[in-house]
Amino acid sequence: MVIFFTIFFTIYAAVNYYIFIRGWQALSSVPYLKPLYALIFIVVALSYILAKFLGGKIPHLIYDAMIWIGSFWFAFMLYFFLSIVLIDLIRLFNWKLQFFPEFINSNYEDIKKYILAAVIIFSSIIISIGYLNTRKIVVNSLAIEIPRKQSALTELNAVVLSDLHLSTINGEKLLSKIVSRINELNPDVVFIPGDFVDERAETLKFEGIGGSLSKIKANYGVFASTGNHEFINGINGASKFITDNGINLIRDSSLLIANSFTLAAREDSSKTNFTREPRKSLGDILIEVDKNYPIILLDHTPFKLEEAEKNGVSLQLSGHTHHGQMFPLNFITKMIYEVSWGYKKRNNTHYYVSCGVGTWGPPVRLGSESEIVNLKIRFN
Repeated sequence: MVIFFTIFFTIYAAVNYYIFIRGWQALSSVPYLKPLYALIFIVVALSYILAKFLGGKIPHLIYDAMIWIGSFWFAFMLYFFLSIVLIDLIRLFNWKLQFFPEFINSNYEDIKKYILAAVIIFSSIIISIGYLNTRKIVVNSLAIEIPRKQSALTELNAVVLSDLHLSTINGEKLLSKIVSRINELNPDVVFIPGDFVDERAETLKFEGIGGSLSKIKANYGVFASTGNHEFINGINGASKFITDNGINLIRDSSLLIANSFTLAAREDSSKTNFTREPRKSLGDILIEVDKNYPIILLDHTPFKLEEAEKNGVSLQLSGHTHHGQMFPLNFITKMIYEVSWGYKKRNNTHYYVSCGVGTWGPPVRLGSESEIVNLKIRFN
């Protein structure tokens, strides 16, 4: 846990310093704006961190405002950083090749402030589009066939959603909308492979977030596994919050559902970092499982997909990646994960990695969707 936060804060500080210095230099021709710039920058850059650190020690309205400001700042950080890197690369090539026209060279100080204004306007437009995109819940449908074995069912109408990240940002209003979309699909069962929360349980309860979860209607129930954010926000409180709201949380164990399929769920791979306790191997979880029934696995982080295949899993459902959430981070998640978003089949094992229905940090999506998956499973 210490290593995780050390890396996070080091990167966060370095990127913010780089952005701040370039913005400060861009205001050389209007020095009277520099104090205001510095004040605004410090407030927005520290809002999220201070809100999380101070928690219940500050008035709730101030906490909410700081979370919203700080969350959007993460998005601005990304696009400011990318813009400045691009500008600095152009400047570097010009230093070598001298291709800037004379009117730029002779008005360089003024040009810098115009470029700063253009970057702010462009980033604001992109982020506004991304925010609207997060509030549009998309239902993606997928039909698969898996061996029936001894299942009492011939088909299963399942709904899959991951990464709710319930928080001040993704609150009860959005959750109610998500639950309504789920119920419209008349599911037999609902699977949620991790990252329910993005706040501590007491904060969610105080804000009245989570009640809509108990309104999900599914014949066989709603089942979930843990994600890394359950451990980040306190696994004991998060687990109780999930179960108190009518969700069946499965932790490194399995159960037979409707005498038709085995549902197994793994603790998230981050468990060891936050608790210093190892999660069970998939083999240990399934050691006493009757392999005469299809096996569906919930595993939040889609690493080592071959483990499910080796252990006879019919279907693995994951989340975590958000498919980068904001372009161009999807290129990074594609390099890290075998499946960053979507469906894959390896021999007799099916995989689906959801890009999530909620968001972490900024409520901004570019290059992905806030998705619910309607999974039509046929047992043949």
